[in-house]
Amino acid sequence: MAGSTDEEDLRLLVVGLDAGCRPILEPLFESGDLPTLRQLFDTGSSGPLESQIPPWTASAWPSLYTGKNPGKHGVYDFLSFDGYDWDVVNATHVRARPIWELLSEHGFSSVVVNVPVTHPAREFDGALIPGLTAPEDPDCHPAGILEDVKMACGGEYWVYPQSGPVPDRSIDGYERTIELRGTAFRYLCQRISPDFGFLQFQQTDSVFHERPGDEEAVSAVYREVDRQLAETLERTDPENVLVVSDHGMGPVTGTEFRVNEFLRDNGYVTAKSGGEGMPNWSKAWENDLLYGSEAGEYEANPLERAMNVAARVGITTQRVAGALDRIGLKEPIGSRVPNDLLRAASEQVDFPASRAFIRSKSELGVRINLEGREPNGRVPESAYETVREELIDALSAVRTPDGEPMFDAVEPRETYFEGPHVDMAPDVVTVPAEFNNAIVADLGRDRFGEPMEPWNHKRTGVIAATGPAFDESAMLDSATIFDVAPTICSLFDVPVDAAMDGDPLPVIDGGVERPYPAYDPAPITATDDGAVEDRLSDLGYL
Repeated sequence: MAGSTDEEDLRLLVVGLDAGCRPILEPLFESGDLPTLRQLFDTGSSGPLESQIPPWTASAWPSLYTGKNPGKHGVYDFLSFDGYDWDVVNATHVRARPIWELLSEHGFSSVVVNVPVTHPAREFDGALIPGLTAPEDPDCHPAGILEDVKMACGGEYWVYPQSGPVPDRSIDGYERTIELRGTAFRYLCQRISPDFGFLQFQQTDSVFHERPGDEEAVSAVYREVDRQLAETLERTDPENVLVVSDHGMGPVTGTEFRVNEFLRDNGYVTAKSGGEGMPNWSKAWENDLLYGSEAGEYEANPLERAMNVAARVGITTQRVAGALDRIGLKEPIGSRVPNDLLRAASEQVDFPASRAFIRSKSELGVRINLEGREPNGRVPESAYETVREELIDALSAVRTPDGEPMFDAVEPRETYFEGPHVDMAPDVVTVPAEFNNAIVADLGRDRFGEPMEPWNHKRTGVIAATGPAFDESAMLDSATIFDVAPTICSLFDVPVDAAMDGDPLPVIDGGVERPYPAYDPAPITATDDGAVEDRLSDLGYL
């Protein structure tokens, strides 16, 4: 990694590849497309990095950068729920200390670029430009730094590609977005001379959601990541490099299970039509498909009946929007389809009237509508364990149309989570078989069907460690995302927080461990941003 330098050396650079995994990387290594990444993996110690349950971006990255499970940091999903209402999660929902704040308390500075769920930024010694779930033009740290970053990037920087001048979902758009990440990080390193750097690339995940099966687009994304990484190594000359991912990625060729339909058949879910079910998802629907002032009121007509039929066979508003957009008809068609018509085109869970339900597919679990906890709880506290056991038994027995188990595990939430925020988790956790099956929260369709998303998350990611601080002969064969933050602590000779759930990786001598004072997070604030909701809907998370 030696070369000409414009800045003082970084002691550690962490490179985040969202959804990075061996099945994706190996063909690109063999083709010679990724010389920089391949060298890091070949010269250092590398292995699988096991994600958590659920292995989804918005929960997994906070687990990685705090070293704590969701029961301790409080983020389980892209959404946070208050009763039956919801909001997109942001940094104020993370109730545990990020690694860069811990390092700052010990006198080390950091530059953090594009890490998900980091908006709004808190004060620490360094700079932070947020990533996914932040609004466009987000509040950064220090205040005003984003304008300087934009100037360094040629006058533009965006969180989401569709906000830029290049077409959304285009290869040019992916490449430019990745270039902006690298340029911003290098500029901030030159300005701040940090001890620690964390540079995350999101397009290595989103390309699979937006252009599934498009090998050309995937290769282009990773080639640009490799180019930006090569230039970053050249310019910042880090002493040590740690490559990490939050989960893996792969094809989903099994079965999609509509859990709320199953729960309705078993007497747990009550449904409503007309958009009155809660939470109200209409914001994302309207932003996906609707334009124009005529999208407000309607009278029942044959089109409404057709939309209802379409919804029942799985032609969702998201699919319609994507198809119309690809053929250039999104705006003219959307302007003639009224909002309420689209909401009438599907059934929703009537959350207050139901006994148990799936709130969000990314939670990977069932929530019981418990008296005293939910605003309109239907299940008495005295019946909680009985109902939970009934749900676990019923879901464990589910078989796909091929006769195979739908789930690898159906467990009480305490099997996977522990800490002060366990009550925010679903009561029953459902783990799809090898993540080759999928669950959704849909109503009004057959219980089983073809997966809506042909590519989706797998639990196993990657890790690679290279540099003089690491024993590159040590085996990395059982690493988890909870081990990353303790490893960073050990590299900086900072005491490991005793409340972290992982351990320093065997590539480094473990440091001392001690308890830290209770974290004092900022008050929770709403994201309430239509563009963020649009993006998550486009990616299939809403």
